[in-house]
Amino acid sequence: MAKREDGRETRKRLLKAACEVFARKGFGNARIADICQSAGANVASVNYHFGDKANLYAEAWRHALEGLEELSVEDADCDSPEDSLRHFIRALLQHFSAKGAAAHFSRLYLMELVQPTGLIQDAWKEMIEPRRRRLHRIIRDVMGSGGDEHSVLFCELSIINQCRSMVTIQEKDLQYILGEPLSPRLIEKLARHIADFSLAGIQAVAKRRPKK
Repeated sequence: MAKREDGRETRKRLLKAACEVFARKGFGNARIADICQSAGANVASVNYHFGDKANLYAEAWRHALEGLEELSVEDADCDSPEDSLRHFIRALLQHFSAKGAAAHFSRLYLMELVQPTGLIQDAWKEMIEPRRRRLHRIIRDVMGSGGDEHSVLFCELSIINQCRSMVTIQEKDLQYILGEPLSPRLIEKLARHIADFSLAGIQAVAKRRPKK
């Protein structure tokens, strides 16, 4: 039993170290030796628990995503689809702007954008699809009967790309654009703006008559 517990702890340490090293160096430049040194483990333990570097990378992504605060599934405290969208956007910005261990997902995400590996496509779809379906449902509820499937997907792109600026723009550049250091208050203010902007856009799309 003690041996099994030791194995679980070793796996956890390897995943934590892998998140840190992959987030800092990207997949290509990260070395298994560096991950093992940080985790206080040996290369054989990586082979035993994960098989190879590619599988370790995919599992590090899962671990980083699980480390984020989960978005509530039902939005029990939200009284309307509009409030649900505000909640979703606020949580997404908080995740993208997180510090410390919670920031690993954002850094991994950025590294994958800059240096695509193709190694996490299936895992990414599996991880992100429930959140996408939830956002689609919120958008449809805001639209009512006025939008088709492409309209929903286009609105999704617009919302996500606004929030993604927290990752794709360097913090010092973002602070320059916004005119002050990032703070919880400023991030909350930005979340409200993105929500207002997005809601107005969704409602405009819902009213638009399709071209004949």
